[in-house]
Amino acid sequence: MPSLPQIFRVRQNFEAPRIDDVPGEVEAQLAGLNLGEKVSPGQSVAVTAGSRGITGIDKIIRAIVQHFVGLGAKPFVVPAMGSHGGGTAEGQRGVIESYGITEEFLGCPIRAGMETVIVCETDEGIPVHFDRYAYEADHVVVCGRVKPHTLFVGNVESGLMKMMLIGLGKCEGAKIYHRAIQDYSFGQIIRSVAGRLLAKCNILAGVTIVENAYDETARIDAVLPAQFEAREGELLLLAKKWLPRLPFEQVDLLLIDRMGKNISGVGFDANIVGRKSNDHKAVDGEVPNVKRIAVRGLTPETHGNAIGIGMAEFCRSRLLRATDFKAVRLNALVSGHISAGMIPLDYETDREILDAALGTIGLTEPPDAKLLWIADTLHLAEIECSAAYLDEARQRDDLEILTEPRDLPLDTDGNLPESM
Repeated sequence: MPSLPQIFRVRQNFEAPRIDDVPGEVEAQLAGLNLGEKVSPGQSVAVTAGSRGITGIDKIIRAIVQHFVGLGAKPFVVPAMGSHGGGTAEGQRGVIESYGITEEFLGCPIRAGMETVIVCETDEGIPVHFDRYAYEADHVVVCGRVKPHTLFVGNVESGLMKMMLIGLGKCEGAKIYHRAIQDYSFGQIIRSVAGRLLAKCNILAGVTIVENAYDETARIDAVLPAQFEAREGELLLLAKKWLPRLPFEQVDLLLIDRMGKNISGVGFDANIVGRKSNDHKAVDGEVPNVKRIAVRGLTPETHGNAIGIGMAEFCRSRLLRATDFKAVRLNALVSGHISAGMIPLDYETDREILDAALGTIGLTEPPDAKLLWIADTLHLAEIECSAAYLDEARQRDDLEILTEPRDLPLDTDGNLPESM
C-alpha cells in the first residue's frame, strides 16, 4: 500500500475584532436610525432570516424583533432564501428553525411561503419578484451578512442587496435573476432590480453583519435604504480583509471534513479554496492554487443539500448517500451553477480517497505531497498540514506549530476521525 504524508497541526493568527454584546449592538444601531418616526404602533414589520450559518443569527433576529416590539409594532419573520430548503415553505421554515429561529424564541410569528408578487419589470425586461408576506407588510427590514460572493465580483457581492433579490425573490425570483446573469452582468442586475424594490416595497432599514476569521461577529450596522449600496461597498472591503484563509498558497490536496449551505452558498467558500472563477482550478493570479479537493461529509444544517460538491474532485460515498439530490438539482438549476451539482469520484474510505487523489497530483510522490486537512472553510484557526510545509511553517510569525509531524490517524477501516 502506498505510503502517505505525515501531518502536523498549526494555529493561524488572524486579525479578529469582535462584538461581545451582539443584541446590545443591534439595539444601539437600530435606535440610532430613529425608526419610531416612521413606524406607527400596530404596524407590521417583516424581518428577513436567511439560510446561511451566521453565528448568533437567532439572537440577532430576536434583537431586531424586540426593537420593533418596543416601538409598538407587530414584527414577524420571513424566511428569505431563494430556492433553499427544497424550494418549499415547510423546508425554509425548517432551515431557520434549525438555527434556533423559532416563534417561541423570537416571540413573534414566522410567515413562510413561496408565493411572490411581481412588483414591476426592470428596463431590461426582468420581472421583479417579492415575497408576498413581506410585500403586504407595512415595513420590511432586511438582515444579512456582508461577504465576498462565491462566484461574482464587484463592489457589491453578498449582503443586503442580494438578500432583497434572491432571498425575498424566493424561488421564482432567484430563478429569473440567475437566468438574466447569462445576458447581463451581476452588477447591472443587482442594481436594476434593487432600485425597483427600494422604490416600491416599503424597505425600512437593513441590518448588516460582518464576521471575523474565527466565525465571530465583528461588526453590525443598521442602515437606511438610501445607504445600502454605499455601505455594502465599504463593509465588503472589511469582510475581505477579515476573511479566513488557508496558510499556504500551493496545495496538492485539500481534505475537507464537512460542507453545507450553512458554511457557504456552494458548500465550501470558493474564495478560500481559490475556485471563484473556475470550479476545478485557480485562474491566473488567484490564490490559493489547489489541485484537488476531497470532501468527507455534509453538515446536518444543510438538510441534504450538497450543492457545490461538483467543485470537488473526490468525496466519501457516505456524502452521496446523505444527499438530497432533488434539492441539489433545484439549487443548481435556479442558481444557474449547473456544474456545482455534478458528482465527483466517490470512495467508501478516506484511505481510498487519499490513494486515488495523491496519484493525480503530478510527479510528486505521496509522502512529499502538500496536503491540508480542514474542518470546513468557516473554521480555519487550526489546520493539519503535511510535512512538506514544515520548513516554511517554522519561518512564519503568523503560524504556531502545535505538534510534531505524525502519521495520519487512519483507523483499521482506513478512515480518519470524524473531525480534524
